[in-house]
Amino acid sequence: MISATLEHMLAEARHIAVLTGAGVSAESGVPTFRTAGGLWAQYDPTRLATREAFEENPDLVWSWYSWRRGIIRGVQPNPGHFALAEAERLFPRFSLITQNVDNLHRRAGSREVHELHGNIEHSRCIACGRPYPGDEAPPTETALHCECGGLIRPGVVWFGESLPETELDFAQQAALDCDLFLAVGTSGLVYPAAGLPLLAQRRGAYVVEINPEPSALARQLDECLQGPSGVILPLLIETAKRFRTTV
Repeated sequence: MISATLEHMLAEARHIAVLTGAGVSAESGVPTFRTAGGLWAQYDPTRLATREAFEENPDLVWSWYSWRRGIIRGVQPNPGHFALAEAERLFPRFSLITQNVDNLHRRAGSREVHELHGNIEHSRCIACGRPYPGDEAPPTETALHCECGGLIRPGVVWFGESLPETELDFAQQAALDCDLFLAVGTSGLVYPAAGLPLLAQRRGAYVVEINPEPSALARQLDECLQGPSGVILPLLIETAKRFRTTV
């Protein structure tokens, strides 16, 4: 399954960057948005994932996110998440970038995770920006208020909002600097994240997609490994361990 070129890169790369998408967490039981039967097939995103929707009906939006948090808290990281956590300690430099908001990478043991779309466990005031106290958003059905009187919103990026500048800058620099770039469980449709594999490729990185089905970008990349990331990622890490020791 692993090509000679990819094996060489796993053995010699000084910097590996990984972009993960919804497909990685789908293997843990987290519903995806764009597949048949996914969340956007059941709910109108303009009523649930925009600032305007929240300001119009904060209780509806907050309760939906509370429901989603309940689903996520009821699942566990899968072997793909654990393999990436191990990779962080295996390679000289390892950059983990995710489009997911479910916090499963950290729960699997990854110490440095760059979240392009935020984290569903975090919350902040929509008015003053103050984070909600504690590590987890409360599972209430009605929206909460900050000390300043503003509404507490989920700490995710909604439609129409910009990605966090610091995280996007990190992701782009990682793509420009890495030798090997893995795009894992991504649809290749959501920009600017979908542009990262091509950015890495233009700068000379070897770019590999890992997906059950080829994405919109697959034909443009150097290699496509078709199958579950929970199977393929542990195999890649075991291959790398033949050549490297934990750093």
